[in-house]
Amino acid sequence: MAGNSQRRNRRNPGSKKGASVGTGGHSRKALQGKGPTPRGEERKGHPKQRAANAALKRERDAKSRAGMRRAGGPRSGRGGAGAAELVVGRNSVVEALQGGVPATALYVQQFIDTDDRVREAFQAANERGIPLMEAPRPQLDQMTGGLNHQGLVLQVPPYEYAHPDDLLDGAADAGQDALIMALDGVTDSRNLGAVVRSAAAFGAHGVVIPERRAAGMTAGAWKTSSGAAARLPVARATNLTRALEAYQKAGLMVVGLAADGEAEIGDLDALNGPVVIVAGSEGKGLSRLVSETCDLLVRIPMPGQTESLNAGVAAGIVLYEAARLRAKR
Repeated sequence: MAGNSQRRNRRNPGSKKGASVGTGGHSRKALQGKGPTPRGEERKGHPKQRAANAALKRERDAKSRAGMRRAGGPRSGRGGAGAAELVVGRNSVVEALQGGVPATALYVQQFIDTDDRVREAFQAANERGIPLMEAPRPQLDQMTGGLNHQGLVLQVPPYEYAHPDDLLDGAADAGQDALIMALDGVTDSRNLGAVVRSAAAFGAHGVVIPERRAAGMTAGAWKTSSGAAARLPVARATNLTRALEAYQKAGLMVVGLAADGEAEIGDLDALNGPVVIVAGSEGKGLSRLVSETCDLLVRIPMPGQTESLNAGVAAGIVLYEAARLRAKR
């Protein structure tokens, strides 16, 4: 009987009883490993990856809510916070860090291939005390909506806007006549940054922008301002026309820049007192309602062939003239 059992097992190697015939080493390759198993955070659909993504979302939501509370929560209707922003890509991240753009974290892809730009980003973040957050590539892809982040993502906090009335308070605290720059329909963030830089250079007390259909204080505006945005308040008005009317009631003259203005800036004594200077977008100029609200429309004399100047250049010229007149007092 034992012999019969052994013969059956040799004919049926899959039997659970008795010895089975081996492969003779022919399946040795099938037993070789395929390398280290990826970490759970790097495996799509893995519970650890889902948990990491959920934790990141909670962190971003918490920071966004905190920014809103700092900017306008307790002081309803005054100022407000913009939206959080992500700067992606190695060149953009390095330029933002070196340009003084505020940041709360630098996200770095795990196992990133380092080059000169990555090392520069690490050095700039360390010098500014910005924490480095390592994250798997799928997490960065989700954060950026699939943009080509190249393994680096800089998180910029929401900008905390002032209220237009705060600029008057700043001038009063300094014992000076208010000098305020307002922008109407300027949609290029670099133009906004240039205006902020000129306003800070020539002693203005702040810049006012509309809440809608206008450039905000993005990372690009911060960079163009060359750090001036950290020193000069930028106020956001729900309605620019009403904000200008409020300034008029407070005793300020509202002067609009227009190519067909009735006076030239060199003949304008109003720049020597409390004044709001309003610049429009290149090409379109001031909107109708804003133009009608202005007390006076002035032009910048241009003997050359240029038909219009962008807001950054125009603001620099007029603010220089205002600073020159005030220095003579």
